[in-house]
Amino acid sequence: MNNLSIRHLRAFYAVAQDGSFTRAAESLHLTQSTLTATIKQLEEQVGLTLFDRTTRSVLLSSEGKRFLPVAERLLSDFDTALADLRAVSEQQQGQVGIAASPSTISRLLPPIVNQYRQQYSNIGIYLRDDGAGGIETRILENEVDFGVASNHSSNPDLSYQPLLRDRYGVVCRPDHPFAVHTDGVCWEDLAHQQIIYLTTDTGIRVQLSRFKKEGVVDLDLEGPVIEASNPAAIAALVSEGMGISLLPALAAATTAFEGLCFIPLTQPAISREICLIRRKDRSLTPAAAHMSALITAEFKQMQLPPFVEKI
Repeated sequence: MNNLSIRHLRAFYAVAQDGSFTRAAESLHLTQSTLTATIKQLEEQVGLTLFDRTTRSVLLSSEGKRFLPVAERLLSDFDTALADLRAVSEQQQGQVGIAASPSTISRLLPPIVNQYRQQYSNIGIYLRDDGAGGIETRILENEVDFGVASNHSSNPDLSYQPLLRDRYGVVCRPDHPFAVHTDGVCWEDLAHQQIIYLTTDTGIRVQLSRFKKEGVVDLDLEGPVIEASNPAAIAALVSEGMGISLLPALAAATTAFEGLCFIPLTQPAISREICLIRRKDRSLTPAAAHMSALITAEFKQMQLPPFVEKI
């Protein structure tokens, strides 16, 4: 049975370098008897004599000479690995991966990333924009450390920590009749309107479909509708006068929607929750844990767009 450990390698290397059990014991802060016993254990385990001992000197045997560069490399690799772990623990190196919606990345995360980067300049930061379903997949596949998005599927392997409440509303041109109703537009007023939707693979469209299925709102999602895969395309189509769209306030607060109007929807007033999402069975690295805590704290005190509320 192999009972060797890193201390046996350190003992061997120290004696080989110092050529003396006495000096090696001093450098390792061991008693000479403890060091001698450690070397004896090593030699018994390998079944070879590694040192030729005389009353005046301690010399490496031929087997010891062959083993010395191996021991040196093993110690170097071990010490380097430990140093890397300590650096990650102390946030001196590493990377934080975050998946979020385009609106969250462009509207909310930049000042937080800037603040984090000023404190931990050696940590790389990886931001990946995606829809709610894609964000959950990236978290589950460990492509990113965590995500900031709406709850897409209530996946049992994920935890969802609510951060913000994001109100749904109508996006329209300033010359649209809805634009003057700044206090809100009822869902029933959407009848006979040309609505431009996000595609069915997006979290917003999934949520609208859920509202319809649960009888919360009455929307025509089955007919020949106009769809776009991202909010920027929605903004372009609305600006062209092709219709209105239904979006949460945060999505409508990005630069793509400048010049358009956001009118909150009422009766009922419906919101989506934006959550910090992570795997339940995976612990965050110190760097990722600090970033997630910073996001949680900053969301509570930052100035948010109208109709986006802190939870």
